[in-house]
Amino acid sequence: MNLELEHASYGVDETEILTDVSLAVESGEIVTIIGPSGAGKTTLLRLAALFERPTDGAVRSDGTDPWSLSRDDRLEFRRRIGIVFQQASLFETSVARNVDIGQRVRRSWPQRVGDFLERLTARWIRASPTVDDRTLGALELVGLRDAWDRDAGSLSGGEAQRVSFARALAADPDLLVLDEPTSDLDPRNTAILERAIERARERDHGVLLATHDMHQAERISDRVAFLLEGELVEVGPPERIFDDPRDERTARFVNGDLLYDENELLASL
Repeated sequence: MNLELEHASYGVDETEILTDVSLAVESGEIVTIIGPSGAGKTTLLRLAALFERPTDGAVRSDGTDPWSLSRDDRLEFRRRIGIVFQQASLFETSVARNVDIGQRVRRSWPQRVGDFLERLTARWIRASPTVDDRTLGALELVGLRDAWDRDAGSLSGGEAQRVSFARALAADPDLLVLDEPTSDLDPRNTAILERAIERARERDHGVLLATHDMHQAERISDRVAFLLEGELVEVGPPERIFDDPRDERTARFVNGDLLYDENELLASL
């Protein structure tokens, strides 16, 4: 899936959150969005994941605007997108079942019934639970294959986030949308997830990632997009964005300088 935002804007009531954003993500590419809190990064991800419809402009997937289709046809596009949020959200069941759920909810109801009957028959014949190969493969990618039968409630925060990533990946999505997935993780869990993200790219998945970690953006990105106050300031390879940005605002941000509205600052004094 090649996804593109074309002059996309989004606002609520009288508040404009994103303004005229154009950004594409191709298969086998990691595009990272950086910017201060409140810049509109999460809103941009929600547009890309088809959670929200732009109030102006368009979001296109392989040249098609999913919002011009019927609800069922749009759902088919959405099923091709895997999403991982900042906080892991797991069900009170085993690790394997948490990952497997990510696959099942993307299937049609006839497929789900067939899967259920197949699992039920296999369990009756073997008298023991079975684990889907794709589920085990996704868990192996995040270093948790041997934890497939653990209760999700026994996991650490970093392990739970790795299971969330495995759940998104097990469905074999064309596009992964990641909203600061490593923000609360220790270095080890961060490194494991970063490697899993790079492996997803190697498998030709597109990845759209929002992060506050500048070193992470520099390490794993093919392109970096700097977002400020709902405006896409510039996009480019990480070596240019971090070493030779074209816009003064980008330079100030990556150098750690504060970015603010001078009128708002004066009003607060």
